[in-house]
Amino acid sequence: MDEDPTATPRADDTAPRADGEPTELAAKINRLLAVMHPPSEPPLSNVAAAEAITKATGTSISAAYLWQLRSGVKSNPTVAHLRAIAKFFGVPPSYLLDSGTDAALDSQLSLLQAMKDAGVRNLALRASGLTPRTLSSIASIVDRARELENLPPVDGDEREDQDGP
Repeated sequence: MDEDPTATPRADDTAPRADGEPTELAAKINRLLAVMHPPSEPPLSNVAAAEAITKATGTSISAAYLWQLRSGVKSNPTVAHLRAIAKFFGVPPSYLLDSGTDAALDSQLSLLQAMKDAGVRNLALRASGLTPRTLSSIASIVDRARELENLPPVDGDEREDQDGP
């Protein structure tokens, strides 16, 4: 059944394009909506996000237009809309305007997403104040646990900077 882009959007209306793959822009906007919300609240629906973006930036954006961007239906969005979305989420406009990924921003979004997990927050709170050597040992244990659970490795550059005597 084909989706009608003029229909009232729902929060989960993030269907891929006809070729089955979401656009890079759609994936980036969907990630922002999935990650950039308080841990105690669900992600914004298209309606709520469009209203919030319009209110916060002064750039009018409709829920239907946001749905089109999120689903990949809209392939040539306006720069003004992309700048407004970026401003609302606190990311540089280049994140949405440029192709490719921003490794530093992707890393920050991944960290934010992980910190929404209560177990991860609890572990981070428990680790606060430990020496760099102890944190490195704990990170090694977590890396091994990830390996045992067939999870991808996590870039350890941040940890290496903290290693001390």
